[in-house]
Amino acid sequence: MELHARIPLTPGTATFIARLTEDAPRDRDVLLVRGDSTLLRVGMPPSCRDIQLPETLSYLRAGDIVRINEGAGHIRVVYRRNSPHNVLFFTERCNSRCLMCSQPPREIEDGYLIDEILEAIPLMSRATPELCITGGEPTLLGDRLLEVIERTKRHLPNTSLHMLSNGRLFRYMHLARRIAEAGHPNFMIGIPLYSDIASKHDFVVQAKGAFDETVRGIMNLARVGQRLEIRFVIHRQTSSRLAHTARFIARNLPFVDQVALMGLEMTGFTKANLEALWIDPIEYQTELRKAVEEFRRARIPVMIYNHQLCLLDKDLWPIARKSISDWKNVYMPECSPCRIKDQCGGFFASAHIRYSKHIIPFEEAAMV
Repeated sequence: MELHARIPLTPGTATFIARLTEDAPRDRDVLLVRGDSTLLRVGMPPSCRDIQLPETLSYLRAGDIVRINEGAGHIRVVYRRNSPHNVLFFTERCNSRCLMCSQPPREIEDGYLIDEILEAIPLMSRATPELCITGGEPTLLGDRLLEVIERTKRHLPNTSLHMLSNGRLFRYMHLARRIAEAGHPNFMIGIPLYSDIASKHDFVVQAKGAFDETVRGIMNLARVGQRLEIRFVIHRQTSSRLAHTARFIARNLPFVDQVALMGLEMTGFTKANLEALWIDPIEYQTELRKAVEEFRRARIPVMIYNHQLCLLDKDLWPIARKSISDWKNVYMPECSPCRIKDQCGGFFASAHIRYSKHIIPFEEAAMV
């Protein structure tokens, strides 16, 4: 599924955020017109103009939100009303450079992204189940992060927020306190911990001292009552310490709300570091089972993300989640005859670069 597309150039026009409607448009709405082709009708008669949408965006529906830049001939999908995988992308900047980062950081001034998020939030459906805050590193935005949290709390009171952060800036207790004081009723922060050994975690994130900063940040957030998730991306540099890290978390961070054990996404820095990172998931199944058992004994909820069911022991199926965002979730040709494909997490679209040689379709239905 494409989220970006080219549209006809209209020099001299302003960039704007708009919600699509198929009824009489209100302020901040554009009319979605379907016929032989799909059009966006901008403005009101007699000065309205039509923008023809490419076929790749024909899936757009009323309630979806787009960013239209006619001056550059570009349209971007900001929000899809019927999707459970909507993301608020804060920034490309980051204070880590993880070996497998799917969004390689850039030192650019991109504060306009927050301006657009703040514009879009009031246009979103109040029935939105969840929004994910990501980057880059969202905490680099400081007060603007808090501004987004507060606006979401005001306009989308029933929507849960899940923020992905490396956790390093939460070593400053004042930031942890300010997050808690924002008082969002359903806010979780997902923070990665890639080893129980400081030097190994620091190597993966390419930042000296990051392990100590991250663990201190996790503890500070726990002190102020913030809900927490620990994330562990499994690859060749981390897989051997998976069970050890699970034991470290169970003994030292038992207060976390959940843990996600995650497969590798073949994009961003992963492509450049592929030979150092790639490991067939079959090769780490023993470590994965041991890690899950550590969390079960500690009564810490654990989930497996981004894995295919045919590579997992059946006793792990109940904790395997369909976690890949719908717009980049695909299945390989080997999956075509599989009778439980709709229950399987599938692959990232980038997985065609390399994936397990052990993908085997289930030709009979099975329960997950």
